[in-house]
Amino acid sequence: MTTTPNRPWRGILVATALPLTDELAVDYDKFAEHCSWLVDNGCDGVVPNGSLGEYQVLTPEERAKVVETAVAAIGGARVMPGVAAYGSAESRRWAEQARDAGCASVMLLPPNAYRADERSVLAHYAEVAKAALPIVAYNNPIDTKVDLVPELLAKLHGEGYIHAVKEFSGDVRRAYQLAELAPELDLLIGADDVLLELALAGAKGWVAGYPNALPAASVELYHAAVDGDLATAKKLYEQLHPLLRWDSKVEFVQAIKLSMDIVGRYGGPVRPPRVPLLPGQEAVVRAATERAVAAGLA
Repeated sequence: MTTTPNRPWRGILVATALPLTDELAVDYDKFAEHCSWLVDNGCDGVVPNGSLGEYQVLTPEERAKVVETAVAAIGGARVMPGVAAYGSAESRRWAEQARDAGCASVMLLPPNAYRADERSVLAHYAEVAKAALPIVAYNNPIDTKVDLVPELLAKLHGEGYIHAVKEFSGDVRRAYQLAELAPELDLLIGADDVLLELALAGAKGWVAGYPNALPAASVELYHAAVDGDLATAKKLYEQLHPLLRWDSKVEFVQAIKLSMDIVGRYGGPVRPPRVPLLPGQEAVVRAATERAVAAGLA
């Protein structure tokens, strides 16, 4: 465990894939088992109801039960749900639901129904902060079209609205500027394929995708990277990068679920509007996963 009680977002928190049946119903028993398996394999916690968990296509009842299932499986201190929604009031309600379920923190995208300006972003985080649960901001300008640049993150932190940021822009240069502007704001690796670069830049945690399929190797990579063991980290990074880069692709949910199936976990199908991988994409993911298995990384 590398999480700390007052900063429970530190360490490796896995953005969990959500097991669906062939009929596309949520399999809560499989999800509970998956959360426990991740922790047993060295991960520090889970992030349910993120994009990898297909939160956008869950009913409110499903979304609430996913959080409750994770908390029952591994304890609330290790669960940091995504609370993104189109409206600030709805995001606040999801933060309150997480709080009442026993979670120790939440992850929040900026407004994503439109391209919000800075005042809207500040108001959004201020509203959700009323739930009185620590917020980790999630910067994903690729999908949301709202960029939480270092200056804006420093403002959000200075107002007390956020305590950390999952950084998914891919621009590793921001880590150094952010450390200058807001040294107490924890930087979390937000994209698997810049793990080594952001770990060396001082990241305090990793909101991770591919540990869903390869937790032990991912844990070894993360700890080698943050400990400065470059010989170990670079070799593992090179071996895993053909898979890690899928975390930044449009088809990341399908790719990670396929890798889970290949290594003997249950990945399963995705809900529409997502569709299965094209044959060529599937072949690339399958080959990379099988190479990782052959290298003893599964």
